[in-house]
Amino acid sequence: MEQLGFEGMPRRLYACTPTRLATWLDCPRRYRMTYLDRPTPPKGPPWGHNSLGASVHNALAGWWRLPLRQRTVTAAGSLLDHGWIDEGFADETQSVRQRERAIAMVEAYVAQLDPADEPLGVERTVATRTDKIAVSGRIDRLDGRPGREAGGEIVVVDYKTGRHLLSTDDARSSLALALYALAAGRVLRRPCYQVELHHLPTGAVIAWTHTDESLARHLSRAEGIAAECAAADEQFRDGLPAERYDDVFAPSPSPSCGWCDFRRHCPEGAAAAIPRRPWDGIAAT
Repeated sequence: MEQLGFEGMPRRLYACTPTRLATWLDCPRRYRMTYLDRPTPPKGPPWGHNSLGASVHNALAGWWRLPLRQRTVTAAGSLLDHGWIDEGFADETQSVRQRERAIAMVEAYVAQLDPADEPLGVERTVATRTDKIAVSGRIDRLDGRPGREAGGEIVVVDYKTGRHLLSTDDARSSLALALYALAAGRVLRRPCYQVELHHLPTGAVIAWTHTDESLARHLSRAEGIAAECAAADEQFRDGLPAERYDDVFAPSPSPSCGWCDFRRHCPEGAAAAIPRRPWDGIAAT
């Protein structure tokens, strides 16, 4: 039986993550396949660059969880070595070379860190809500830094392992980083305006300091995207006929379709880009 609505009743908050919102922006069809279709359409094979990235993230998280006296450069490399994810590579030789490259990356990175500078959180899940959305996400690292406010300020740190160089615009325009900053500040009740991208292949730290106004703009944008998602979700749950899927969840074909996990189920995406091999996203060694 359909539940009757009453005028003035609060609308249900749209629960989301930054990734979910970004998926809608990138391609509504991929959004449907990822979050709404059940069973989820079969995906393609694992990606080598995802395996490398996950291995590095896991090693750095594990390093911070070690007792202080064990947080050495060698320990970081050992964590990477033992936790290496061997999926998506052309062959064993490529996997070994990429593992060695990843070990060198994490060792060089932690060599610049102070092991005693305890983060406020590692792989920390934060969440916040407005009168429209309930957003949550997991942050690679939360640092406490000296600041003008009593108790200091919070900095959102996001590790990056991709081969492409990053710029200040990447940090400034990132919806995910802005939402993480908002959520972290509200959860920990301390100011959080600075967001940082730590690019391990180059050692670069790309930082951006938000203001209340810039965070509010990102939040407003997130609420607008969430409203579109919520309306599309509702139509799907109400029994949207398959022949009308594209009216609500239209494909967004582009050259990036070659990297899509659902390319085999999308004629438009298959026509828009050549298929990428699982190891095409990793840097040559």
